[in-house]
Amino acid sequence: MMILTIALREFRSMFLSPLAWTVLAVTQLILAWVFFSQIDAFFAIQSQLTTLPNAPGVVDLIVAPLLQVASIILLMVSPLLTMRLLSEERRNGTLSLLLSAPVNNTEIVLGKYLGMLLFMLLFVTLLSLMPLSLSVGTSLDLGKTFSGLLALLLLLAAFTAAGLFMSSLTASPVIAAISSFGLLLLLWIIDRGGEQADNIISYFSLLKHSAPMLRGIIDTADLAYFVLFIITFVVLTIRQMDSQRLQN
Repeated sequence: MMILTIALREFRSMFLSPLAWTVLAVTQLILAWVFFSQIDAFFAIQSQLTTLPNAPGVVDLIVAPLLQVASIILLMVSPLLTMRLLSEERRNGTLSLLLSAPVNNTEIVLGKYLGMLLFMLLFVTLLSLMPLSLSVGTSLDLGKTFSGLLALLLLLAAFTAAGLFMSSLTASPVIAAISSFGLLLLLWIIDRGGEQADNIISYFSLLKHSAPMLRGIIDTADLAYFVLFIITFVVLTIRQMDSQRLQN
């Protein structure tokens, strides 16, 4: 119950910040422009596609590129949303009050994480209206579409977990945002080091595990990666909060 209370409080507080409204509006505007641009490009080559065997469909040429662009944009803006989760509490001096309250660190961390995740879910819901609108005038592969939306939601859950951890390490939201972006970017491009890196290091790449799902291919290994990623950073955040509570 306490986790839900903290989550709802965090979710409501997002809408008190002009930053959250700005990020939500600007990202939706950019993605809407990408969506309509992909539709124009699809109509431009539609006559050629009819002559090809096994030609790519609407999902391959419109939805998948849209979600790929969305994943890159969210990689950049997620740190701006997660930077204040714990660092602002410490900067304002309210973290000590929160730690002295009759609530354990696990409830605090999970509450804040779920609150931010609710906001991210709102983003994915609004974005999903774009590809789903195509079902009105064409045959839409719902399996591939929901696979791509699932990949985007898992990415956002991973971004939020990493951002929450980085926010717990500093009292400066700006430093939390920069360090979160650096960490996520590193994990995004870590598989760019050649064949040897592809066998070992690239397993930790966010891009390697999200790209197949964005194309409509769901693998249990990719799902397990995201679950372990999220659990790891949430547990690290709880441990960090434990150490801060001992210091207080």
